[in-house]
Amino acid sequence: MTLKELEAQARALMPEERAKLAEALLDSLRDAPIAEIEAAWELEIEERAAAYDRGELQTITAEDVFAEARRLSR
Repeated sequence: MTLKELEAQARALMPEERAKLAEALLDSLRDAPIAEIEAAWELEIEERAAAYDRGELQTITAEDVFAEARRLSR
């Protein structure tokens, strides 16, 4: 089936069905970047966790983080 044939079939659908198809197609385009972003974050998390386990990261206590947040919010 060619793209033109597929388009002709899609145009023959009822308006509500075309709208659902269009939404599904647009969603499929949005999924790829999201998957790439999630994969990048998974890699970042793994790298940070490994660096932490090796003792390569400077850590900050929650107490210090909240104290700084309070200081900045004034």
